[in-house]
Amino acid sequence: MSKRIKLIFSVYICLLLAWTLPKEIHANEGVLQNGDQGQEVFELQQKLVKLDYLNVAPTGYYGMLTENAVRQLQQDFRLSVDGVAGPRTFYRLVEIEKMAKIVHGEARGETYKGQVAVAAVIKNRLYSSEFPSTVEGVIYQRNAFTAVQDGQYNLTPTYIAYRAVKDAWIGWDPSYGSTYYYNPQIATSQWIFDNTTPKLTIGRHLFAD
Repeated sequence: MSKRIKLIFSVYICLLLAWTLPKEIHANEGVLQNGDQGQEVFELQQKLVKLDYLNVAPTGYYGMLTENAVRQLQQDFRLSVDGVAGPRTFYRLVEIEKMAKIVHGEARGETYKGQVAVAAVIKNRLYSSEFPSTVEGVIYQRNAFTAVQDGQYNLTPTYIAYRAVKDAWIGWDPSYGSTYYYNPQIATSQWIFDNTTPKLTIGRHLFAD
């Protein structure tokens, strides 16, 4: 092989490595673990505080307290428990936030039990063949939640809404398996009256199947 060909080949290899290296780095993004620090860790800790998994102020440093908090989150929300905040953990946190926004938008004036019941309805729909099988699908299903339609979904949820989601996810269901709820005093859809069976009332909401 001539020197010219060797040079061209070497340049090609260098360019190839330069092209692929950023992709490899990108594949590792979004993974936080013990020893990491920075804004992403700080934001993760804020979410863990809202969910009552972390009981100290966010510091931006991923130490043992944060690792243990992540482990507990993973255990409660049925993820592989390793204490590492990877893509699946962050995706579940996004789902939790979406559910918290529904709870806050639809039931922030209700008792805590009433807010847990609303979160439970979302979870019950996930396990019903009559509804989409993803949190996003359930929440954005057409005409499913008034808060999505009128913009209250975009309000910032309080820690109460996050913890209501957590309690519903780990097993508390004040709605007793309901897949619908509505305020009978202000509901305008005749469909909800004609096609659901009332089960119980919590606050201003009637829960039904």
